Amino acid sequence: MILRSLISTQCNDQGIPPPLSGIRVLDLTRVLAGPSCTMLLADMGADVIKVEEVTRGDDTRSWLPPSAPVSPNSPKESSHLPPESAYFLAVNRNKRSITVNFKDPAGLEVMQRLVRSSDVLVENFIAGKLSGMGLGWEDCKVLNPRLVYASITGYGQTGPYREAAGYDVIIEAEAGLMHITGEPDRPPSKVGVAVTDLMTGLYAHGAILAGLRSVQHTGKGVWIDCNLFETQLAGLANIASNFLIAGKEASRHGTAHPSIVPYQVFPCKDGFLMIGAGNDKQFRLLAERILEKPELVDDARFVSNTMRVANREALVDIITQVLQRHERDYWIDRFTGLGVPFGPINDIQQSFAHPQVGARQATVEVDHPRAGKVRMVAPPVTYNGKRMPVRRPPPWLSQHTKEVMLELGYSQNEIAELRARQII
Repeated sequence: MILRSLISTQCNDQGIPPPLSGIRVLDLTRVLAGPSCTMLLADMGADVIKVEEVTRGDDTRSWLPPSAPVSPNSPKESSHLPPESAYFLAVNRNKRSITVNFKDPAGLEVMQRLVRSSDVLVENFIAGKLSGMGLGWEDCKVLNPRLVYASITGYGQTGPYREAAGYDVIIEAEAGLMHITGEPDRPPSKVGVAVTDLMTGLYAHGAILAGLRSVQHTGKGVWIDCNLFETQLAGLANIASNFLIAGKEASRHGTAHPSIVPYQVFPCKDGFLMIGAGNDKQFRLLAERILEKPELVDDARFVSNTMRVANREALVDIITQVLQRHERDYWIDRFTGLGVPFGPINDIQQSFAHPQVGARQATVEVDHPRAGKVRMVAPPVTYNGKRMPVRRPPPWLSQHTKEVMLELGYSQNEIAELRARQII
């Protein structure tokens, strides 16, 4: 049944029922933007079937080290596979994996059966690529008129760049993000994580939910066109608005803010602190109670934020000299509880040792059939105080092929024959 009714179980004080239970998602995506989108749908209870290339699978399966160790109790049928890469494990929980060579007519038939039985298809091939293989929007809506078909590309389905591949770091460069990232006297820098990919996954996930609602109202399928380039333009937020409204070009400020001082990272004796004194009250607290430099409050150069911006270099130098007299933990104690925004610059180990991580149970441990116990970041949203469960660990390559093929109506003999021909 296509677009199965959303779960109707009454919610309770322990959370809510998985809202996408009964929804099947056909996932033809690889790497990060698409898989992060489909993982969010899987977290909400959707049955996400990840379709992978027969011998290698998702590109990120080979992006190692680092990887999880292979358990001595791992399934025999997976013994030919490399270890599970940390990258792949990060964005593929709660999914099932099948492998299909849909360039072959027999593989295309498998895909067509999957399309007929799915509510959502998500793909991140270059615009037009799947149409040439019989799996484009026009092909699939004939097979399933109620299908939500989401295309994630670099630049969208139209325009002069429609056939260009999309890479996060390239889009960061072309769509303005690198221009505003980094220190003012240094070359442009990329962000430390593929944020454009992740934002695109979030936009696509929201659009798919809207598409499902549209199908409920109209009975007609939807083609969603989501791309990295426009996502990154939208992600410029106030920087984009500054240019579009006032013609103001942006520049790099490192960790500093162009319109607020002090609002940046400062070095301590043994580490760094981010300080954000965004108004006069906070600046007074910083000067008098933390730095013990009350004379700064009445200094004509610093009496207002406008003056502090005008005299940025002088004030930053004064604050830096004071902070470098003591270790980071000393200053954390002095800042705590006074109402001046601050935070230590933590490395990744320190971030996961943060007391909030334990208090909020922000990580989860899952049992992986090949890797044993695997610790992962938990879904970051709670509903009535409870997270959606991690029902499945990230799958090993082709783990669920037989299971899904049986669901599609293939016999054991047919499955064996397709395996022998490397169709699945």
